[in-house]
Amino acid sequence: MSTSALADTLVVQSTTSTENSGLYDYLLPILERETGVKVNVVSVGTGQAIKNAMRCDGDVLLVHSRPDEEKFVADGYGDYRRDLMYNDFVIIGPKADPASVAGAGNVTEALQRIRETGARFASRGDDSGTHKKERLLWQEAAIDPDAGSGQWYLETGSGMGATLNTGVSLGAYVLSDRATWISFGNKQDSTIVFEGAPPLFNQYGVIPVNAGKCPSVNREAAEVFANWLLSESGQAAIGAYQVQGKQLFFPNANQPLSSAIESK
Repeated sequence: MSTSALADTLVVQSTTSTENSGLYDYLLPILERETGVKVNVVSVGTGQAIKNAMRCDGDVLLVHSRPDEEKFVADGYGDYRRDLMYNDFVIIGPKADPASVAGAGNVTEALQRIRETGARFASRGDDSGTHKKERLLWQEAAIDPDAGSGQWYLETGSGMGATLNTGVSLGAYVLSDRATWISFGNKQDSTIVFEGAPPLFNQYGVIPVNAGKCPSVNREAAEVFANWLLSESGQAAIGAYQVQGKQLFFPNANQPLSSAIESK
């Protein structure tokens, strides 16, 4: 396939956090310069990105909900899944911290303090990777936030940036990926009130869509894209991206793949 053909057709179904953080604006010109592949990013929540890819509306997935990613591959929709990079989730809240979340010993205690005080919590409510993580954390804390829906628990049904805007304007707590928060321009009186706990680890994966399920997939361009991200050059570019002097993503790919992808 010619370079021009590669450049015309690659569609990446992606989580919003990588888009909101500005990573693609920085990374994709480097990718295009080094490989000739031009990428069209469809930025939605992880759940929607996976659904889109299952409908063959994309060539590659770049998302952050590992159980769903592994199921996508196990069900035959993806050629393989590889760890790509990571960062972490943080809990954002007003500096006054009415639920004293900053003093919590772990994530479970942090969420219990929010619930017990009736402090507002703004949730994406959109089946994104962040939303899936948030729901898992509530479950592990033995809290059913749906019981407080529309009262203290507010579901925006929106992306990370819009949900942060809601949280900031209402003085609510929000679970956010760190990269989006660093890049977010409307912080006002909100800040990180809880961070650093192991359950807040946030892994991203890359998955080329299987041409056996989706014959229209641009398999060659998808292979070039994935291999570049997993290569020494791609990993170095990811690690070099900073906003306000802070590194947003930390590359952790496995060994680069060979140039051939086995058919399934």
